[in-house]
Amino acid sequence: MSKLFPSSPGRRRALQGTAAGAVVVGLLLWWLLPLGESPPSGTIAFSTGTPRGVYQEYGERLRNALGKDMPGLKVKLLDSAGSQENVARVATGRAGFAFAAADAVETYALRHRAEAGRLRGVARLYDDYVQLVVARDSNIQSVTDLKHKRVATGLPDSGVRLIANRVLRAADIDPEKDITPVADGIDTGPAHLAQGRIDAFFWSGGLPTKGIRELTLKSDVRFIPIGGALVAKLHAATPSAQYYRAANMPESAYPQVQHGSVVPTIAVSNLLITRTDMDPRLTEWVTRTVIKSRDDIGTHVHSAQLVDLRTAIYTDPLPLQEGARRYYRSVKP
Repeated sequence: MSKLFPSSPGRRRALQGTAAGAVVVGLLLWWLLPLGESPPSGTIAFSTGTPRGVYQEYGERLRNALGKDMPGLKVKLLDSAGSQENVARVATGRAGFAFAAADAVETYALRHRAEAGRLRGVARLYDDYVQLVVARDSNIQSVTDLKHKRVATGLPDSGVRLIANRVLRAADIDPEKDITPVADGIDTGPAHLAQGRIDAFFWSGGLPTKGIRELTLKSDVRFIPIGGALVAKLHAATPSAQYYRAANMPESAYPQVQHGSVVPTIAVSNLLITRTDMDPRLTEWVTRTVIKSRDDIGTHVHSAQLVDLRTAIYTDPLPLQEGARRYYRSVKP
């Protein structure tokens, strides 16, 4: 039998390379292609956060990504005070999905054990960093200097309020008596600091947070370091503080203010959460979209770049929801 093509070693290597490339492309397409025969449809409520915060911007862009993958799914975004309200909404059925910091999840679980038993993790996303901001000419140099000052500690039921009050107590400051507490979030805190209506404000969010970035471009501000000694005191004070760790805010977060220097602070992981009774197939699709949309969303929301398939499964203190577990098993090497 005559051969249509010569069988040279070079040609064999080329054909083998082509076949290997096809296998790689096939596996990549299998990972990215929709799961099942048709995408889920219906309506879900997704609790995000306050205007100008990372939760809300991330939620808006994730809704767009979900719409592309599941055209029949309507995602209703709910503004919220932040993590504490988000956890309560999911646990009580007022939202199907939400962003929440791990310390807020654990705090809710300790206070509402029955309702918290319904909570499940979908993905670990990125870390929040505590950001304590003051005017550059302020005489505040440390957390202990906040005593007798007007301090924005976040909205009620926010993750900021939870962690700010704990940081203050660790510095031996009573957040109700030793400061003038102001219920400003990221939507109002930066403007009020620039106007001199407050002396400092706490924020806990991904880096960089839009509201703070804009403040650093318009006003002369600086960050107050939160040292490791306070982290140790936090860990000793409450069980849910185990999710706090000492960290450095990288110099690239707000270069106009940091001038090449890191800022010692506290970090806590952020989770995407849902409930046990959420449709596992829908949760599987949502999980896939979160992972798949990382790079696209990350061009607009820097924190989204940190979503990593290898660490997304670590949703402590919550076990994975069944649909999320299916997804991670399907892509396990």
